[in-house]
Amino acid sequence: MTSVDKLWYTRCPVPTASGLAHNQGWLAEEFRLAGLDIGILQDAGLELAERHFDHRLLGLFREGGNVPALAARSAGAPTRLIGLTWIEEWQSILVRADSGITDAAGLAGARVALPAWAETRAKSFPRAMALHGFKGALSQAGLTLDAVTFVEVAAQAKPSVGRDAGARAFSWPGIAELARGEVDAVYAKGARAAEQAAEIGAVVAVDLDAHPDPRTRVNNGTPRPITVHARLLDERPDLVTGFLAQTLRAADWARGDLGRVREILSAETRSGADAVATAYRAAGSRTACACPSWPARTRTRRGPRSAGCGPSPCSPARAPPASRPPPTPVRGCGRAST
Repeated sequence: MTSVDKLWYTRCPVPTASGLAHNQGWLAEEFRLAGLDIGILQDAGLELAERHFDHRLLGLFREGGNVPALAARSAGAPTRLIGLTWIEEWQSILVRADSGITDAAGLAGARVALPAWAETRAKSFPRAMALHGFKGALSQAGLTLDAVTFVEVAAQAKPSVGRDAGARAFSWPGIAELARGEVDAVYAKGARAAEQAAEIGAVVAVDLDAHPDPRTRVNNGTPRPITVHARLLDERPDLVTGFLAQTLRAADWARGDLGRVREILSAETRSGADAVATAYRAAGSRTACACPSWPARTRTRRGPRSAGCGPSPCSPARAPPASRPPPTPVRGCGRAST
């Protein structure tokens, strides 16, 4: 006897294969055949939307940042890892054009933006992202976090993924302070940050995506976990298998319809088409690795599939880039020529 009578799905406003599957109607179709409805936390009110961060909702599938997932698990949430994806998403260290900082070594002695704590550890993911982003950038020059001075900057205290989230004004933490000269460098990633970087004329000093060692860009979204409520996994592993099957179906489909993928990502990330093309500029060549973690007798083994978004740890490392010219302004959609 199962206690699961409704399924729920949530994702962050970032590129996800499961988000593609949802937008194509494949998740609803999959679970309709099982006689179950699937609710979307992005369409829910504040109380339900909170479950995106604490994972305490029976029947919940989540694809999103690993910082909230780790925080929820450490707090005892009944959540289980069933997959990992790796999507390059324009992870960059931004500086002002007149800063004189052109590479990782140039960050030594810089004032760097550190987003303030939110109301919970799980919601403080921007702070964690900045710390790890700068750690990865500095490591390229053999430096540590001790080489920079952190300046705390404003950040959302109560981030939400619910139906009110799209109407909220959003500024990437540290962008305004960078424009005012209060900090020298900001960690940024994704399409929204690319747009805002272009608006203030910021330049990319360190392109984390370009480094041949993916460990330098391990962060909140790299890798990005797919998690599920433990009771759903225990009671209905067939539904978990179905979710992953549709996610992999979407990953395969994405390779053949990049135009439609970018339309969906524009809506998912609440960004313009140009910013999506910049932030996810290698879309179509990357992979998602499904890593089911339930017992072998119920596991469906599937090899790496393209998620339409970029190389994963499963893929061979790229060759080191050739010598790179000084950074140029982020133009229009936020793309830096480096």
